[in-house]
Amino acid sequence: MLEQVLRHLDPRPGRDADGAGRVYVDATVGLGGHAEAILERSAPDGRVVGVDRDPAALAAATGRLRRFADRCALVHGDFADLRRILAERGLSAVDGLLCDLGISSAQLGDAARGFSFQADGPLDMRMDPTRPGDAGDLLDTLEADALADALARLGGERCARRVARVVLQRRREGRLGTTGELRTAVHAAMGRSRSGGIDAATRTFQTLRMLVNREEEALRALLATFPDLLRPGGRAVFVAFHSGEDRLVKHTLRELTRADEPARLRLITRRAERPSPEEAARNPRARSAKLRAVERLAEVA
Repeated sequence: MLEQVLRHLDPRPGRDADGAGRVYVDATVGLGGHAEAILERSAPDGRVVGVDRDPAALAAATGRLRRFADRCALVHGDFADLRRILAERGLSAVDGLLCDLGISSAQLGDAARGFSFQADGPLDMRMDPTRPGDAGDLLDTLEADALADALARLGGERCARRVARVVLQRRREGRLGTTGELRTAVHAAMGRSRSGGIDAATRTFQTLRMLVNREEEALRALLATFPDLLRPGGRAVFVAFHSGEDRLVKHTLRELTRADEPARLRLITRRAERPSPEEAARNPRARSAKLRAVERLAEVA
């Protein structure tokens, strides 16, 4: 959704009252595609702070964005800590924020990361492999009721209790140590049925990944912080692929645009925008994407 992101974020050249260029944050910089487009649109003086938890993604982005030199700063970190990340760079407010949630194709395609069942790999699923606590560790600590509740809430899994019981039993028996064995355990619990072409194990993998990386907690922290980090006229764009994350973004943005009197934010998108049919055909992963955007209003004297 690159063009829609750029249209709503509206990156452009210009300097503030102190003579510094506009600053945009890509809170999930990934391989750097969005950041590259923002830097091009805001040339010659716009700057980007790119944040990501994944060191491998940052390494790829570094190569892609090297030509922008000191207009781009890449940071290994969690967007839940965005206020601190910006403060450490002498920034109290920015002109735009992009948060493209979820997992990248590069992460899914690397079997060693353990995100996918398409190829057998370790039960890892950490976006930041420098931090402790992978998916295997999580399964060693979760009770069946807690896992079932997470599968139902985060994954929408209708067979959550049966899946949780089988998965944890096999883990205790030493029969569940790889992504392939996790998939086999889910199939044993509910069969290989596919709904809309989706493998039966998809919801379990998604849920474990979100738990391992505390994705919901990080998003809630960012949503609580970002209004204070936008300059008047600054915009925030959120792209979500998970229905629960989109629901959280939707409800939070609507509440924020109603909560203050006078309001500090206005909705740019009255309803979620979806990828064009052409983009969905080119990139099937984009089909579930939903984009929402807000703008920080000028301070009232």
